[in-house]
Amino acid sequence: MKPIGIIANPVSGKDIRRLVAYGSVVPNSEKINIVRRILLGLDSMGVKEVYIMPENAGIGRLALDRLDVSLKASFLDMRLENTQDDSTHAAELLTEMGVACIITLGGDGTNRVVSKSSEETPLLSVATGTNNAFCYMVEGTLAGIAAGVVASNDFSVDTLTHKAPRLEIWKDSELLDIALVDAVVTSSEFIASRAIWDISTLKEVFLTRADPGNIGFSSLGGYICQLPVDSGKGLHIIIGEGERKVRAPIAPGLVRWVPIQSHRIFEPEEFIAIQTSHCVIALDGEREITVTEGERVSIRLSLNGPRVLNLTETLRQASQECLFLEDQISG
Repeated sequence: MKPIGIIANPVSGKDIRRLVAYGSVVPNSEKINIVRRILLGLDSMGVKEVYIMPENAGIGRLALDRLDVSLKASFLDMRLENTQDDSTHAAELLTEMGVACIITLGGDGTNRVVSKSSEETPLLSVATGTNNAFCYMVEGTLAGIAAGVVASNDFSVDTLTHKAPRLEIWKDSELLDIALVDAVVTSSEFIASRAIWDISTLKEVFLTRADPGNIGFSSLGGYICQLPVDSGKGLHIIIGEGERKVRAPIAPGLVRWVPIQSHRIFEPEEFIAIQTSHCVIALDGEREITVTEGERVSIRLSLNGPRVLNLTETLRQASQECLFLEDQISG
């Protein structure tokens, strides 16, 4: 039985989109309850060891308080920077330790930074963020049970997981960063509050998926040209007067008309130079990269993104193999 890792982001679901839009707040008290349910699910499957990322909000510590489980839960020995780099470092440590799965609590941004160092370790994402196009609403108990199935080593990981695509941002031959869902080019000069809500600053949008059932820029693409996550292609949208206007929910409760100059589907490994010379690039909803005059920055789609656990398929296969059944012995 392999160990399981847990990374709970204490600041997910709390950015400025609660002020400029109507994003729901996911309080740390609820994250504590989710982690408790995850631990109970893991314990029910016989998982012996769990490693948790430490953080100053004490989510893991409070989740373990007076929790009746047999498993041993330990906190990673790491120095906290109180930035998103903590999640990246935690994923690196968990991967080196050979955990069967990393369970994340966060949104698209949390999973983006975790995936930077998760390598082939499967991710099981419990949505607690603002935009949750990469991750979905998952009951913590089921997440724990599914991760326990993977930890049992009774099933091939390849049959329970898939490789998600990612967008790579390059400056000449240097890989600057990645995005799992969207990379948005804006005319803003500063990173500031990170989140994007002002349509007037939009210049270009790159997507790994275009789904009208999502919130955020994935929905914008989905209302133009639907593109499933497993299509193996990307979508590039240039914002501006020309082709049409699209009405889309770019944030919870924030529905806006967005002018579309043009759009096209592009292939993996194709480098597309951004057209704006002085800009900021937002990755999965948060402004991260400043591009100055004269810098040559391009974006490409890679199909070699993080490995993602399919919760429904995992539970289905485990059920078919009678993992949840036990014969009664009559006396």
